Formats: sequence, C-alpha cells, structure tokens
Amino acid sequence: MPLALFNMDFMTRLSLSFPLWIVLAVTMAMATPARAAGEIHTVTTGLDLGSIAVGGTVVPLQEVRLTAQLPGRVETLAGQEGERFSAGTLLVALDDGELQAQRASAVAAIHAADAAARNARMEYNRERVDPRRERPGEMSGMALPGMMDKMFSRPMGNMMGLEDRGLNRGADLYQRGSQVSQAQSAVAQARARVEQMDARIRDTRSVAPFDGTITAKHVEVGDTVQPGQPLLTFANLQRLQVRSDVPARLGLALREGQMVETRIDRRERVPTRVAQVFPVADARRHTVVVKFDLAPGAPAAPGMYVDVLLPNPDGGGSGLPVVPREALVWRGSLPGVMKLDDQDVPRLKLIRISDRGDPARVGVVAGLKAGDRILARPE
Repeated sequence: MPLALFNMDFMTRLSLSFPLWIVLAVTMAMATPARAAGEIHTVTTGLDLGSIAVGGTVVPLQEVRLTAQLPGRVETLAGQEGERFSAGTLLVALDDGELQAQRASAVAAIHAADAAARNARMEYNRERVDPRRERPGEMSGMALPGMMDKMFSRPMGNMMGLEDRGLNRGADLYQRGSQVSQAQSAVAQARARVEQMDARIRDTRSVAPFDGTITAKHVEVGDTVQPGQPLLTFANLQRLQVRSDVPARLGLALREGQMVETRIDRRERVPTRVAQVFPVADARRHTVVVKFDLAPGAPAAPGMYVDVLLPNPDGGGSGLPVVPREALVWRGSLPGVMKLDDQDVPRLKLIRISDRGDPARVGVVAGLKAGDRILARPE
C-alpha cells in the first residue's frame, strides 16, 4: 500500500477513536522534528586569515548640541539642516527685550552711584582742609559768638582736658573716608550688575564654535524654550571618524597613528588611522572604544555602518567561529542570527562578523561560540 494512503487511512481511523485536538497534536509532533532538523546549524570553528572585521559607526570629528541657557522665545534661526556656516556666525537668538531693560536700569544705577561717590570724595577733601568742628557757627552778629568759641572756648577746653581736638578731627576724617568707601562699593556693585546682565544677554545668543554644518534643528522661530532644551546640533562634516567598540584583545594591540583599512558599505576600502584608544574597557561587554580618522574625501556620512579591518593579534590559525552566510539576519546594517535557547526557541542574537568575501560563510568576532545552535535558513 502506498505510504500516503497508509497515512491517510491511519489518520482516518485515529480520528474516529480520539478527539480532533489529539489528532492535530500527533500530526504536528510527526512533522516538526523533520523540519527543525533541517534548519538547525551548529556553530563550528573555522580558520582566521590574519585580520578581523569589526563594525563601527561614522561620527563627526567635532559635534556640539546647542541648548537654551535661559527661558525665552526663539527669535532667530540661521538656517536649515545641511547649511554650512563659519565659526562665529549667529545660529540661534532668543528674545532679550526684558534683559535689555534690566541692563538699562543697571547702567542708570552706575551713574547714580558714581555721583554719590564724587560727592563723598568732595566732602572728605573739605573735611581735611576745613574741619567741620572748626567752622564758625551760623549765628547773627557777624559770627562773633562762633569766633569766640573757636579762639577761646575750645582751646581752653582742650588745655583743661575737657575735649580732645585731635581725636575728634581723626574721627571726622574717618567718617568721611568711610562714606567714600561705601560710595565706591556701590559703584562697583552697579557695574557688576551690568556685567551680569551682559552675560545673560550673551546666553540668549548661540554662535558657531567652529566651521560646520547644521545636522539637526530642534526648534522653530517663535517656539518658547526652557533652560537645557536642545536648539541645534552642529557638526564639522569635513573631518569624519569611525567610533567602534573593539573586543579587548584586539584593542590592546592597537596604537595611535597605526594605519588600518575600513570597508565602507561592504565594498570600498579606504585607509584609516587609529586616532584614539580609550584607556578603560567596558566591564560588561569587554570591549574598548577606539576612534579611527577617515581619510579626507572618503565616501562616508555620519551614522553610516562600516567595517574596520583590524590585525589579528593571534597571527592567524583556528579559533574564529563561522556560520553560513544565509543564516545572517540583517537589522538595518547590524548582522544577527536566530540562536536557539535551552528550550529550542529561536531568538535574535546580534553578532560582530569578519566578512572576507566567502560566498558560503562568515567569521564571527563576537556574539557566538563554537557549539551554539542557530537556524541555518531563518525566514
């Protein structure tokens, strides 16, 4: 009897004896192992040819995010995304009408304090030349009582110890000097207030710190902003770098100034120089951040994914896991595989690959190890 007819007859007799859900469960159990067995691939170890491709992201050499320092309304925006400006160009300005009014009030306070200081100095100088205690009183009779008091009464009182003319004169001079110091302090305080207002007015204006391009605009003219709110993102797109999280064993072998190659868009290779190796590794991921300078004119843009070809410190040999190329699952520009867990449930696992153009397989730098099970042809 043909196998298909036997299975159909078997399933017909089984459905007459058991409920339908049991029949379906038996059918799925008979079909699943054969399908799963054909899709599962066990990761093995392949040969490393001396260089490892590590993924990275293109970033500008210089990039700043301009934020609001004061609350206010956006009054001026220099341009749109993609427009280039030179250093010192005004990019964003907030309404500063209230601050200008406060500054005018502070300037007026300077003038008033300066006038008070000049008057205090004049009073001090008059006290030195013409002591107040020695002046004749403003009395009738041609000031004769005051003259008699100055010529006879006060000298006699000083001789008898009833009055200390020197001490009184020193106290009067000290009082006038204190008034001069207080007036000068008031002038300095008023000037400091003006400087404070000038600083706040400067905070309403954001200028380009270097030659660059607006890469993101977060506000529009007329928007009301609060301190800390982003306004613009400004970057120097003429000089680009690649930022990569390099496995620690590879990062330790790199030196600043060392030349490596970078593969852009999985095709074109350009020379790249190691610009900076961070001194501390990530304790959880066991990677080191490394920055590479791209050659001028490289066909790259910020945000692009690239592969940096790094020398293998082991000098070649076995040790790098390999997976079938058709097992890769791409999420944007990031490669991954469907890895089976302990319950044989496939889950997406992002990996770092070393792609040397082999049409059948790719090396895995990080994310998998020999013995892991993946889906060979995920849907």
